[in-house]
Amino acid sequence: MATVFGCIVHRHNLWLVLLAALLCGAGSWVTARLFQRTVNTTGTQRLGWHVLTAISAGVAIWCTHFVAMLGFDAGAPVHFNLPLTLLSLLIAVGGSTIGFALTTCRTVKAAPAVGGAIVGIAIVLMHYTGMLAWRVEGIVSWDVDYLIASVLLSMTLAALALHLALRPSPHAVNQMAGVLSLAILALHFTGMSALRITPLTLDGAWTDMSTLRPLALAVAGMSLVIVCTGLVSYVIDSNVRAESLEHLRRLALSDMLTGLPNRASFNERLDLEIGLAQEHGTKLALIGIDLNRFKEINDLRGHHAGDEVLRILARRMTNLLCDGEFVARIGGDEFAALCRMDDGTRLMDLLGRLEAALYKPVRVDDYEVVPGASFGVAIYPDDATTKAILINSADLAMYRAKGSIAQPICFYEPAMDLIVRARRSLAADLRRAVADNQLSIHYQVQTSLATGEIRGYEALLRWQHATLGTIPPTEFIPLAEENGVILDIGAWVLREACARAATWEPPYAVAVNVSAMQFMHTDLTALVAQVLEETGLPASRLQLELTESTIFAGRERALDTLRQIKALGVSIALDDFGTGYSSLDTLRSFPFDRIKLDQSFVADAEAKPQDRAIIRAVLALGKSLGIPILAEGIETHNQLSLLAEEGCDEAQGFLLGRPAPLNEIVGSGQISLTGNNSARAPAPVPEAAVMADMEPGQRGHPTTPDTAT
Repeated sequence: MATVFGCIVHRHNLWLVLLAALLCGAGSWVTARLFQRTVNTTGTQRLGWHVLTAISAGVAIWCTHFVAMLGFDAGAPVHFNLPLTLLSLLIAVGGSTIGFALTTCRTVKAAPAVGGAIVGIAIVLMHYTGMLAWRVEGIVSWDVDYLIASVLLSMTLAALALHLALRPSPHAVNQMAGVLSLAILALHFTGMSALRITPLTLDGAWTDMSTLRPLALAVAGMSLVIVCTGLVSYVIDSNVRAESLEHLRRLALSDMLTGLPNRASFNERLDLEIGLAQEHGTKLALIGIDLNRFKEINDLRGHHAGDEVLRILARRMTNLLCDGEFVARIGGDEFAALCRMDDGTRLMDLLGRLEAALYKPVRVDDYEVVPGASFGVAIYPDDATTKAILINSADLAMYRAKGSIAQPICFYEPAMDLIVRARRSLAADLRRAVADNQLSIHYQVQTSLATGEIRGYEALLRWQHATLGTIPPTEFIPLAEENGVILDIGAWVLREACARAATWEPPYAVAVNVSAMQFMHTDLTALVAQVLEETGLPASRLQLELTESTIFAGRERALDTLRQIKALGVSIALDDFGTGYSSLDTLRSFPFDRIKLDQSFVADAEAKPQDRAIIRAVLALGKSLGIPILAEGIETHNQLSLLAEEGCDEAQGFLLGRPAPLNEIVGSGQISLTGNNSARAPAPVPEAAVMADMEPGQRGHPTTPDTAT
């Protein structure tokens, strides 16, 4: 160690030694940075970074050696052999290339150690090739011990450097740079300590070291240029990566369709605004926004029109925002706005601007629509003290507004929580209703007006709650659809109705209602076929009733499903005719077996000539198409006489028979039970089944059902 120290102090120009050490440290740090990028990339990018790493390492090794050699006092004249000097540079770069390439080979377990050792050997070969290029007028000899020590130090430290580089540590780059610098410097100065020179010149014609300093500076300058090139490449790539990451972050926090902040961005902003409100003791308003007619726009004009409407409305809301206001798209047709309530008028001002923007007509192609919206407002900290409760409170207020016809803006009230909890409790009870035998089916007769004969019965679901008593279908059917329970309940109704109808004598038909959800969530055809096989009911005695809105929810799929069901022999009835989107087009698209005229036309037919004219037109249409017409909601003799006069085929309503349990109908003598053993008991309700079983007027309109007959 003393020999090495003495060699550095007494046989070198310390300024050039310092310059060589600085070049070595800078080059090693850049090499470590570039190597880190090599490890973290793949493909052609890795190849490019690998080449830059090898060049940076090779130049750092070579320049350290060359500048230090220029500072070495040999005590005799010296000069350099140019070809061997250049060869030493190529050895440094080539050996580094091989060593770094092997280090990044993940299939070799000892790759870092072997690759590092190869880099160490490259340092050794470069040094001693450089020493061959260094010609001195004297006799050169070597101390073998120091020579071997230099080789071992170089290989060991280089292997350690690359091992440290691959460790998952935030200091890996600096550790690699430090140890690699130590490997280069240890090799050089230990190797120089092994050198022994006996000068042959006796006249004192020593080489003037001052003439070599400009050369040393030139070499150092070249080294810095090359090292800085690698450093600049790294910095540029880092900036590009940072910009790309920022761009990806913006994309991750932005809605791709509208350009508005998305749900993730909204959550970040809400956290920030709540923090500011807490810090300054101010209030924050959260406004939940739900478009009123977006589904209709999508259904009637297609998703491209719906997307364009969203983009237009997003631009409007963005343009109306002031400082301290924020709007984001939460998903679908739902948005959310934040407003710092610096004064009492600011919130109402923002609500007014939002309402004006969303109720202003939107033109898409040749179509103009007024989207409209419902607004639910919750205020922090008045209505909630946490983020989750604030969001929930705004949602409750928004859904209250959505259910109101005249009030598009609704502020949160504590009573809303009680209503929601009651609905959730009722929904939980509804899930257990089948297992607890609380559900039953009532049957309502369908009669021929010409002969008075019974044509069949419609199956209608009833719920007798254990503690609340009778729950009207207008309340629990929408609840079942909201919670997905309608799938299981619908399958149960279909099986129960078919199983009971299979035992009837005379063998009347049974009508079972189905809703739009069956076409979206179940294989209705397979379910109907399975139920008919299980219960033994002939397909000709089952009629499925559906509304126009059910078909419109998924038109092509619905019509295809209906054709498959009709192929089984099951008849199809179009329910609530006249209240849907496009009745005539629906009739043209599918050959229905029965049309059920909605009760709303019958109810006012005596007082309104327009309704009577509509009835007459529908009956004429049915005769022309060869489809029998059944009028719903017959409650008076005058209504019955009117329909008979107009030539209506069939009728259903309280006047002809109220919905009743099967045992009451059997007791009245209308039906007797055959005890048909082929009618097996209904199977357990499957998890994914069809839905059905609502009162007339409810199907397809769960939120605004008509009065049941």
